[in-house]
Amino acid sequence: MIDSSVHFQVKYPEKLSRGILLLRALFGTIYVMIPHGFMLGIYGIGAGFLLFFSWWAILFTGKYPENWFKYMTRFMRWGLRVAAYMSFYMTDKYPPFTGEE
Repeated sequence: MIDSSVHFQVKYPEKLSRGILLLRALFGTIYVMIPHGFMLGIYGIGAGFLLFFSWWAILFTGKYPENWFKYMTRFMRWGLRVAAYMSFYMTDKYPPFTGEE
């Protein structure tokens, strides 16, 4: 059985790098948002199709297909890591190109 609870964990950084902050502010679009945005966009197209088909699968079977659920959680994890790094300045760790834990 899959754990269906949602957990969002970001460790509180005692200190953040001012240099990385300036780098993100000046060039973040180039080195973060272009590669991650492009890949998340492609991944998101698949997520959109799965969302549509999952709705029908849940309607008729009463279950979310497990592999589709895992795909969607990986997509959401990846997007949240990019947002935590780029938009919310919650971490200095560059987000990986994966949604794995």
